[in-house]
Amino acid sequence: MRIQETVRKPMTEAKYLNVDNTDRYRPIIRLFYLKYEKLKYWLYQEEVYEELKEDAYFREYTPEQCQQDLAALTAWGNLVTIQDTRKVATIEEFKNKKFRYQLSEATVEIERMVIRVENLFIESSSLEPTLLERLRINLRKISEITEADQEHIYAWWNDLNNDFIRLNQNYQDYMRELNSVKAEEMMKTTEFLVFKDRLIEYLRSFVRSLQVNAAFIEQCLKNTDRQVLRCLLEKIIQYELLIPRIDVEVKEDLIADKVYGRWQSLEEWFTGTDGKDSEAAKVFDTTNEIIRKITRYAARISEMSNAGANRREEYHKVAVMFSKCKNIFEAHRLAAVVFGIEKPLHLKGLPWRQTESINSGVFEEEPYIVTVTPRIRTYKEKAKRSGIVDRSKEKEEMRLATIQRLEEERRLLKSYIQDNRLEFAKLPEIEPHVRDVFLTWLSKALENKSLQGKTEDGQVYRVEKSDTEEICILKSSDGNLQMPAYVIVFEKNE
Repeated sequence: MRIQETVRKPMTEAKYLNVDNTDRYRPIIRLFYLKYEKLKYWLYQEEVYEELKEDAYFREYTPEQCQQDLAALTAWGNLVTIQDTRKVATIEEFKNKKFRYQLSEATVEIERMVIRVENLFIESSSLEPTLLERLRINLRKISEITEADQEHIYAWWNDLNNDFIRLNQNYQDYMRELNSVKAEEMMKTTEFLVFKDRLIEYLRSFVRSLQVNAAFIEQCLKNTDRQVLRCLLEKIIQYELLIPRIDVEVKEDLIADKVYGRWQSLEEWFTGTDGKDSEAAKVFDTTNEIIRKITRYAARISEMSNAGANRREEYHKVAVMFSKCKNIFEAHRLAAVVFGIEKPLHLKGLPWRQTESINSGVFEEEPYIVTVTPRIRTYKEKAKRSGIVDRSKEKEEMRLATIQRLEEERRLLKSYIQDNRLEFAKLPEIEPHVRDVFLTWLSKALENKSLQGKTEDGQVYRVEKSDTEEICILKSSDGNLQMPAYVIVFEKNE
């Protein structure tokens, strides 16, 4: 037997399992693993600390200890870190190196092995459409399995759980492999095209099985009689209590929590909870997204290969055509056809010519230089720096002119108001802008139930004779307006 060098080296990733602070390291790794199974890969130190503090064992745990433990696990290769600068608000925070942490691939496998050793269970990784079909068949037996003896019920329960665990774990393993950096790099190579179709067909087979069986399983779970289900789970609990165990104290509440918890996980996986999408729907979307990604990579590789081959043939053919030209003038004419515009509609760039000769060619005259700018909306020419010009005098003059203009308009409007009353029937011919102001006042008041309004300078008014049938003619320089003879009454200022 030939021992490889990697076998002789110590495996530092497994160091956290048997050191002085294992009681702190293992819960941290287990927390990351549980979050990893829920597809939450990155955690901050604060999130880890808050999760651990929820347990009574970590009551005296401090943030400094948490930072030290994360640093140790990172040094051993259990955690991968990335500095998050998006949430940095100060230079001090940047110096403190706010990290996000993720389990390394080796640690994921180690922790999964530890969990399997704890449960004495070994699983394989694949996408098996038959697992969904077996789950559907077993769930259809709920009503009839209730009448069977406890041994058959327990065997049915084990088959159901084993299929569900294999489906969940194997799917996560398979998706992790397809989303790994190694898989991403492999998808960009031409060798990937060889088994692309086989991989897509494998994933689509799983998606088809998921579509057919997940809907039926969801409907079956929702239609299950709660009383029948409770009776069935109680029989399973009682059977587990009857299993003889040596030197192990079995508590009914722990077994009940495990049995009911597994059923709840099964229901949430297919039906969702609290209005959220089910895990089956997420699996469906994730698998379809991977299929689309594989198709995109394959199409890109094909396009790059075909484009390169076609372009080489085109260049070779053009080069042969140029080599057959008799002189430079014929080559110029060929270049105009190959690289120029076939049917130009406009001629641009005819500056002052140095000669009026009609026999002079474009290659004998000075070139016309055109400055090309980017054709994007956000493009702006570089602004030239200049000093700040003091325009306070112009601003003050403009402000005074505006105040004077507004005051003149106000006096003009008030000149038509007699004894706090504006009677449209008695108005002389007025300017169009004055008419527009009066009609605006009128419309504001008529739209109000109290027939009241307020002018721009805050003066309150009301409309009198709103239901009048008298008609008047409002004359202006741009035309006449026939309207009811409204009267606007202004309140006296106290």
